[in-house]
Amino acid sequence: MNTLFTPLELGQLTLPNRIVMAPMTRSRSDDASGVPSAAVATYYAQRADAGLLITEGTFPGPMGKGYVRTPGIHTDAQIAAWKEVTDAVHRKGGRIFMQLMHCGRMSHPDMLPGGAAPLAPSAVKPAGTVYTATGPLELTLPRALTTSEVQGVIDEYRSATRNALAAGFDGVELHAASGYLPEQFLSSSTNVRTDEYGGSLENRARFILDVLAAMVAEAGGARVGIKIAPEMGFNDISDATPRETYGYLVRQFAPLKLAYLHVAQFTTAFDYHAALRPLFAGAYLQGGGLAKESADAAIGAQRADAAVFGGLYLANPDLVQRLRQDAPLNTPDSATFYSPGTAGYTDYPTLDEAA
Repeated sequence: MNTLFTPLELGQLTLPNRIVMAPMTRSRSDDASGVPSAAVATYYAQRADAGLLITEGTFPGPMGKGYVRTPGIHTDAQIAAWKEVTDAVHRKGGRIFMQLMHCGRMSHPDMLPGGAAPLAPSAVKPAGTVYTATGPLELTLPRALTTSEVQGVIDEYRSATRNALAAGFDGVELHAASGYLPEQFLSSSTNVRTDEYGGSLENRARFILDVLAAMVAEAGGARVGIKIAPEMGFNDISDATPRETYGYLVRQFAPLKLAYLHVAQFTTAFDYHAALRPLFAGAYLQGGGLAKESADAAIGAQRADAAVFGGLYLANPDLVQRLRQDAPLNTPDSATFYSPGTAGYTDYPTLDEAA
């Protein structure tokens, strides 16, 4: 029987265990340039005994930025800094995918080139605020992308994939959850387009599938994964028929031969894991509030191939060792989740350091 600690074939990689570090925004990059700081390499290398590391969301182009001090992957300086990260992880024997995240309407002119309006499939204003360099500001009305501009964004994902590989990443993950641009195209509440990227379910799913096809063309399906989170509701997004929407979407992945499908589920009554896992032939990564016991149970019952841990990995750089030994876990400090500097980032003690 498979457990958290048995190997897993994932695309072209053999993972030594089935413990995956979730992509988590940590805001430790230079805000003006989107270049990861030196501490970013230390942070990921500390956690390199994971079966797989997935980085924080990284914007594929300047208009994809949505948060302060987040990294990009579209300039030479960003690529060089990320190469330091992947080298540090690989020296420790780890494997690391980059998550590509375009925030779309969940941004603000204060963070975008020339004070531009955020981009979206449709001009539908989200509720809420966004934290900028000057503090929280109300979200603004986005500008709807033209059909030709949609192709330009797809090309940004293509270039970002090429850049991630140049930076030494083992693969890339498309962030199609949390109310960001791909999910904005997919969801009926945020996509009221009338061209080939809007209207029917097939059209609303087209953007995600076209982006994935572009990424696969650069990297090969074995080095591409995708994250979805049906009915998460984060960032003021919803869909009228989510079970139909996500079932259709996942069925379309078959020709792409993706390395994995990463599904996060938190509070919905419907069991999306049970519904979606049979529809996908690659590795199935389950996330959303897991503990060792629930993760092991899912893997042992073949409801998942690997378990994705977020907050536990944030505070426990040696999480694999702690889970293996049933050792006590550090408690995450929410006050330093997104703060600058190394406090609450690279200073959580390992078991050996605590002893």
